[in-house]
Amino acid sequence: MAGGRGADGYLAEDVVLQTARTLAHELGLAPIAASTGAALRLFAAMVNARAVIEIGTGTGVSGLWLLRGMRPDGVLTTIDTDAEHQRFARRVFLEAGYASSRSRVIAGRALDVLPRLTDGGYDLMVIDGDPAEHDAGVIGAARLLRPGGVVAVVGCGFELAETVRDRSDTWLPALLPTPDGLLAAVRR
Repeated sequence: MAGGRGADGYLAEDVVLQTARTLAHELGLAPIAASTGAALRLFAAMVNARAVIEIGTGTGVSGLWLLRGMRPDGVLTTIDTDAEHQRFARRVFLEAGYASSRSRVIAGRALDVLPRLTDGGYDLMVIDGDPAEHDAGVIGAARLLRPGGVVAVVGCGFELAETVRDRSDTWLPALLPTPDGLLAAVRR
C-alpha cells in the first residue's frame, strides 16, 4: 500500500466501532485489527451469511464487522464466558442500529455450547476464544457449517493451520497475513 500505511491505515472505523475498541482496551482485551474485521465482513458477504457463530464476543468489535457483512435478516450467535463483555457487546450492537433480534448472545464455554447447535445450520463460524480450544472449535465447525461455509480462526498458529490443511478432504484453507493471523477455510 502506498505510503506504508498498510491495510489498517486504509480502513476507517466509525464512532461505534471506535467505542467498542476503546471498551475492549479498558477491559484488558485485545480486539481484532481493522483489517481482520474487514476480512470477516467480506467472508460474511461472500457467503451471503444468514447464520453466523462467533466464539469470543469481547465488546462487540468483531461482531459489528460480521453484522455489517451479513444479510439484513441474518442472526449472529455469539458465545462468551464473560457476562460483562456480553453486556457491552449488546449495547454496542444496539448503538450501531441492529435490532436485538439480530444477535443471540449465549453465556458459556464454547465447547459446552457448540454441541447444542444445529448441524449444517451455519454459513460462517469465527473462532477468537481460548487458543487451546481452537482445534476443537474447527472440529465443531466441520459439523455446524453447511458445505461452502467458512471457518475463520483469529490468532491461528502454524500448527493448527497445518492440521487444517492436512484435513484436505474437509477444508480448503488459506492463512491470511493480517496482524492477528487469520486462518480461513471453506468447508467442502
